[in-house]
Amino acid sequence: MGRCVAPQPRASSGGKALKTSKTLTEGQRAYEARRAAKAGMSLEKWLDSKQRQLAAEEREKQKTAEAAKPPKKPGFFARLLERAHKPL
Repeated sequence: MGRCVAPQPRASSGGKALKTSKTLTEGQRAYEARRAAKAGMSLEKWLDSKQRQLAAEEREKQKTAEAAKPPKKPGFFARLLERAHKPL
């Protein structure tokens, strides 16, 4: 018989979710702490700002993707009415 596999939870922002300070490894935490100190912030404040920046970039990427879509082709009835209004 087949085995049941539990579904994997997905990240809300396409897999690029920033790890919180609790889930960072010790090396990652040290690296982020150095970057935070260089920026003159606490580690928590630094991680929050990175999260906000990542979310803003994601929104900007969505806006540009929406703007780049080609205009939608008129529907069936719109084309039919347009043809009906044209002179013979």
